[in-house]
Amino acid sequence: MTTSPETSPLLGPRPTRTDLPPSEYEPHKSRPSSIRSMRSCLTSSSVTAAGPCPRQQPPSGCDSASSSSSKKSNTFDGLFRDIILGFSDGLTVPFALTAGLSTLGSTKLVIMGGLAELFSGMISMGLGAYLAGVTERQHWEAEHARKAWEVSNLPQLEQSEILSILEDDYGVSRVTAAALVQDLCRKGNEENLVRFLMDLQLRMMEPDLNRAWVSAGVMGLSYFVGGLIPMVPYFFMERAREALWVSVVITALILLGFGFVKNWVTIRTREAGVWGAVQTLVIGALAAGTSYAIVRLLDSEH
Repeated sequence: MTTSPETSPLLGPRPTRTDLPPSEYEPHKSRPSSIRSMRSCLTSSSVTAAGPCPRQQPPSGCDSASSSSSKKSNTFDGLFRDIILGFSDGLTVPFALTAGLSTLGSTKLVIMGGLAELFSGMISMGLGAYLAGVTERQHWEAEHARKAWEVSNLPQLEQSEILSILEDDYGVSRVTAAALVQDLCRKGNEENLVRFLMDLQLRMMEPDLNRAWVSAGVMGLSYFVGGLIPMVPYFFMERAREALWVSVVITALILLGFGFVKNWVTIRTREAGVWGAVQTLVIGALAAGTSYAIVRLLDSEH
């Protein structure tokens, strides 16, 4: 940065020992070892108007372990989201289609139509997940390049934005925010500054390079497994109407169980699990009932 270490046109003179009482000056004697430790300091409950929380040296390897844990958590969340989307769509759409086709009375027709939809849906879901992952990565790279350019060419603007975030969004006092901003914007720390802006200002975590392929495979496979369940009775029963009722019972039980597990894993309360089970069952029933009624109406007209 081009600003002097003692003064800044945006932030004013840098606080010195004579400007601050010891209780406010001492925490700034040593710089945070990483942006992560500074962020944890800002978001902790000990940040008050009297000044920031004192810096505590983390154990060796703490930052790398925390970063690894955060990446694993984000990966798990993404995979779980893909499973929910794929499996729920697989249970609902093919079930609605096979329920509608069963009105025609032919199990062979139900199987052929169901399998055609199942494979096309699996491919479509996988491609959609892949394109979404690629687009997310490209969006992050574009924003990262834009922030890197702004840090290099508009340093005073970035200082002002960071100061505004710390004061307005996190309630950090101006004295504390000014010292943290000058420390963050010091010369040679540009890459950490860009990462700080991406994480805190834009709230965009760096996507995994393999995320698109993994998401495509998980979502497509989840859709196939979910869609295959309602079709199982049609493989073993000759009468489509009878197979339909067996399929309804099986799918209803799966929808209830899936809805309960989905909400219990994400919210961790029994009430949320019960609500998720009921909600998933109602949505599946409405989709299947609508499809069944439309096909039955069309068949009666012809």
